[in-house]
Amino acid sequence: MKHSLRVIDLGRLAYVPAYDVQVEHREAMIAARRRGAADEPMRLLLVEHDPVITVSRRPGAERHLIASPSELTRLGIEVCETDRGGDITYHGPGQIVAYPILDLQRLHLGVAAYMRLLEEIIIRALARFGIEAARDPAATGVWVDDPAAGIGGRPAAAKIAALGIRVSRWITTHGLALNVATNLDHFGAIVPCGLVGRPVTSMKRLLGDAAPSMNEVKAVLVEEFRAAVSGR
Repeated sequence: MKHSLRVIDLGRLAYVPAYDVQVEHREAMIAARRRGAADEPMRLLLVEHDPVITVSRRPGAERHLIASPSELTRLGIEVCETDRGGDITYHGPGQIVAYPILDLQRLHLGVAAYMRLLEEIIIRALARFGIEAARDPAATGVWVDDPAAGIGGRPAAAKIAALGIRVSRWITTHGLALNVATNLDHFGAIVPCGLVGRPVTSMKRLLGDAAPSMNEVKAVLVEEFRAAVSGR
């Protein structure tokens, strides 16, 4: 059975209001399942957040926030607790955040397989812009070789996309964040994802003036999501 996907672009929105939208759509999906509405469209929410650091409830995650309150105020970065998995991350302008609201039962996916599917969607999207990306078996997310992050001219593996999800009654919330033209300096306020010594990067840093626009990346990401969902 092919599954339809409804794409909702929230534009630029603060973290908490966007979270509330996720919850609304998750509850709508759960209600549809109770009604037996097997043709209920799944959702893909796209958003560009105001600068925010999100800290999960994982023990010790808050220790990876290293900027002082005064420094965060100077940078204009909010801090919010989140109920997703993972550790700590930064969201801000120039970053595409995708929140898939999917029914994993209908897609016949377990949680681990769903995480790998998200990584594959990002890897395929980046390949269409000439960026070779890969998984790291030791660290969730999507990674690329970044010459600017290396030492002595040798490229280093840098994270270009982070993942963090929540699954409730087999309906997903939260999702992925892809750095398109993000202010990478803001990641200096945290230990990204709690991974010491692991740099982050963006499509803009890798491609320079040839980097695509946010809208171009969104369009490709949506195409890859539709192909992944409808093909299951």
